[in-house]
Amino acid sequence: MVLPSVLSSARHVVRQECRRNIGFTAVALQQAKLDPIQQLFVNKIREYAQKKKSAGGKLVDAGPDTEKLLGEQLEKLQRNYGGTDAELSKFPAFSFNDPKIEDSKVERKQ
Repeated sequence: MVLPSVLSSARHVVRQECRRNIGFTAVALQQAKLDPIQQLFVNKIREYAQKKKSAGGKLVDAGPDTEKLLGEQLEKLQRNYGGTDAELSKFPAFSFNDPKIEDSKVERKQ
């Protein structure tokens, strides 16, 4: 009578381990193999990262017309809002402060 209970618990353990391993291997195999469209996308991202690094902080694949247009727009922003090129090129930093709430006791007149 001990053998059926051992087999039942062993079957439960084997089923659970198989389920875990299949779930893990499916994720591992999916990461190892990319379909062609995904592979093209990943390659383009890596290519852009290399171009961005070699551009040295300037626009990637920008011609002289684009650089000139960027300079004109930055000058326009400087005239309208002030600031330097570096200040206008970086993302603004926001800081939100919680308002002070005063505790006011209002007396009721009865």
